[in-house]
Amino acid sequence: MSTQTPDTLEWTDIDRRAVDTARVLAADAVQHVGNGHPGTAMSLAPAAYTLFQKVMRHDAADPEWTGRDRFVLSPGHTSLTLYTQLYLAGYELGLDDLKAFRTHGSKTPGHPEYGHTAGVETTTGPLGQGAANAVGMAMAARYERGLFDPEAPAGESPFDHMIWAIVSDGDLQEGVSGEASSLAGHQKLGNLVFLYDDNHISIEGDTATAFSEDVLKRYEAYGWHTQRIEPAENGDVDVHALYAALTAARAETGRPSIIAMRTIIAWPAPNAQNTEAAHGSALGADEVAATKRVLGFDPEKTFEVADEVLAHTRRALDRGAEAHAAWDKQLAGWRSGEPERARLFDRVVAGQLPEGWEESLPVFEEGGSVATRAASGKVLQALGPVLPELWGGSADLAGSNNTTIDKSSSFLPEGNPLPGASPYGRTVHFGIREFSMAAEMNGVALHGNTRIYGGTFLTFSDYMRNAVRMSALMQLPVTYVWTHDSIGLGEDGPTHQPVEHLAALRAIPGLNVVRPADANETAAAWAEILKRHATQPAPHGLALTRQGVPTYAPNPDAAKGGYVLRESSTETPEVIIVATGSEVQLAVAARELLEAEGTGTRVVSMPSVEWFEEQPRAYRESVLPPAVRARVAVEAGIGLTWYRYVGDAGRIVSLEHFGASADAKTLFAEYGFTPENVAAAARESLAATRG
Repeated sequence: MSTQTPDTLEWTDIDRRAVDTARVLAADAVQHVGNGHPGTAMSLAPAAYTLFQKVMRHDAADPEWTGRDRFVLSPGHTSLTLYTQLYLAGYELGLDDLKAFRTHGSKTPGHPEYGHTAGVETTTGPLGQGAANAVGMAMAARYERGLFDPEAPAGESPFDHMIWAIVSDGDLQEGVSGEASSLAGHQKLGNLVFLYDDNHISIEGDTATAFSEDVLKRYEAYGWHTQRIEPAENGDVDVHALYAALTAARAETGRPSIIAMRTIIAWPAPNAQNTEAAHGSALGADEVAATKRVLGFDPEKTFEVADEVLAHTRRALDRGAEAHAAWDKQLAGWRSGEPERARLFDRVVAGQLPEGWEESLPVFEEGGSVATRAASGKVLQALGPVLPELWGGSADLAGSNNTTIDKSSSFLPEGNPLPGASPYGRTVHFGIREFSMAAEMNGVALHGNTRIYGGTFLTFSDYMRNAVRMSALMQLPVTYVWTHDSIGLGEDGPTHQPVEHLAALRAIPGLNVVRPADANETAAAWAEILKRHATQPAPHGLALTRQGVPTYAPNPDAAKGGYVLRESSTETPEVIIVATGSEVQLAVAARELLEAEGTGTRVVSMPSVEWFEEQPRAYRESVLPPAVRARVAVEAGIGLTWYRYVGDAGRIVSLEHFGASADAKTLFAEYGFTPENVAAAARESLAATRG
């Protein structure tokens, strides 16, 4: 159901007073704490108010309502733009929270934080990513509709809703927003609207310092519907023109829309307006007082909100309740007509997996040789029929990443000429846009009701890193499929061979890196990731091999992150070899050499350090007994991860430099990744414990 706005805007003196109240609240909040970004919140107040009070479908009493429109404030530094509207509209945000702006423990941190403040749909800090999050939300909304109500006429489904985003000059200068906007135009995401705050001001002054392109022509080239609105005669936002543009954007269902809105930062502060100082600094007591006089507020009062203003804006609660009730009625009608899809909806919303789903997981025959990227692809293809909510793709590397869940179904808009194109397709073609792919995946996860994954080469995780960090910060259940995980990829050479990446990714708090040793560990990893989706939401990064690796018998302890793969012939092992991924086979072969010499050797496969660290201490010590000080860690990357596990007598077989262009076998031998070298490291460690 797509709630339509009236053709004309009803705007009264009390609306104007409410907007001005938001302005002085922003000025007061920054002045009170002594730091922050008041100017943009002041100039954007009319636009944000129009969205929250006149246009968007939302219910402050139920911020997680499935049928709501989504709102993204991409320039997160102007968080007061959002906080003031949440307060006025009746969300769980009080005047005291505005007074506590940017202070420890408050609901009003310096940038909006998802999961911390009701009504905040995403954490926006690094510019540009909010725009990409909004694109991901719009993609998810379309896929969700395809899951539950694909045959409904446009605008008549309970799963039809809009994604609204305010974006800034800074957002549109960041490359990630361009990547995402290009994809949004290609996908014809008619449920997406950007309101571009064209205020010409950045931290270094006028944006003429670095930004002179015609943004709307660029977006027209992307395939967007474009509009521009000019300020009112007094320099303020022309709310009637804005409302008309927003209404037109909602009506444009075949393309995403962008509205360029010229604003004057810090309007109507007499001296601070249109200055870079107003962007990131308190206005000062005198300027705040002067602004209040201009707007007809008492300069001696702070955080002043008239009772009639709050009563007027809190009518948003009544409108939200009415819209929610109408949606509930519509959803009930859908349920009665679509009982099977309704059961799917209830399961997906609950974060549950279907009964018996694990039976679809492939089991790989022991003794064979399978690349873990290939095993991952077989797992996805097996899961596809039983988990329709699972979808994803690759940054133009699907054939290499093995991320195609359904070769006959591509997520592409109506009119796309490619075979298998469908607006509700399973396989996403993100294009060669790794950074925005990650940020879009965050948006998909934030939207809810689907499960998303996306792939590229592990070395290109560097392109994605800040969005991956945001996944971890928000604890979002997205899955990164990173293949070609070491020098084992071979002849493409050092530009494509990851060396520092595993350690660098493990350094991100809250990101679980999983590097399975073989095909069966890969299946176990996917199973564990899927189980954790609702109960322990977190991003996961799978690091998978290009080359074939030996297949071992399945072991349920793989889901614990570390386990004994090969036991010592002695009751207590004399030495322990810990390895991950393609190097586990080296540990197994080295054990044979050591055991032949009479040295009791245990091999521990540790696909995920993070999962292992979650286990009880007793389990961890059963795998790595503290009394066994002779230890070797083996991983074809820098050894930074492993010092904590090997201790002072341990040795690490690692790669502390870049690779080279050669076949994998040559490179592994050249750089010491051989059973003989691992065994030699074990002997050194044993000697160190005795010396």
